[in-house]
Amino acid sequence: MDGVGRARTGCRIPLLLLTTFLGLVSFLSACARPPRRIDDGCAIFDERRGWYFEAKESYERWGVPIPVQLAIIHQESRFQANAKPPRRKILWILPGPRPSDAAGYAQALEGTWDEYRRESGNGGADRDDFGDAVDFVGWYTARSARELGIPKDDAFRLYLAYHEGNGGFRRGTHLRKAWLLRTAGGVEDRAERYRRQLVTCEDRFQRRWWEFW
Repeated sequence: MDGVGRARTGCRIPLLLLTTFLGLVSFLSACARPPRRIDDGCAIFDERRGWYFEAKESYERWGVPIPVQLAIIHQESRFQANAKPPRRKILWILPGPRPSDAAGYAQALEGTWDEYRRESGNGGADRDDFGDAVDFVGWYTARSARELGIPKDDAFRLYLAYHEGNGGFRRGTHLRKAWLLRTAGGVEDRAERYRRQLVTCEDRFQRRWWEFW
């Protein structure tokens, strides 16, 4: 009996560790997946309640409204943590190189991300972390607002500057890209939609995270 008991006890610890590991992997996988209803600001924050506080912190730091932040991230990555630009095709079939090193929720270029790390003080920021990405969007668009004189709630022009860079926007490179102007119009429409949605539900996100449990 003692021998069997010891054998069972010996197996119990690895099983517990395995169960804990699998649970952690499942949790992290769930967090990496986009929210189920990415066109509804209330649904996004209902599913990812921590995201609201991170978006609000970005708003309080940089002054760019939460709906504008969400609309830009929606356009850039559809809220996919590990999003990257699609590869070009070689001979219309073979996968080729990606057009840029953009990555993460905000599709930030590596060089611009490094600049954000230095200037914001967020030296350990990761592009696949939503809190870091939404702070990056706030930082970049606030800089565009300051340098280009764009109002911080002007999702249309802020997105154009986000896509083309402040220098490109200043040179008017976006004016020769009808598809980009249409895309920026979609970002503006989505930001307004998020704004109307959040008016109806934001009160319930004002509480701190521990009050939800």
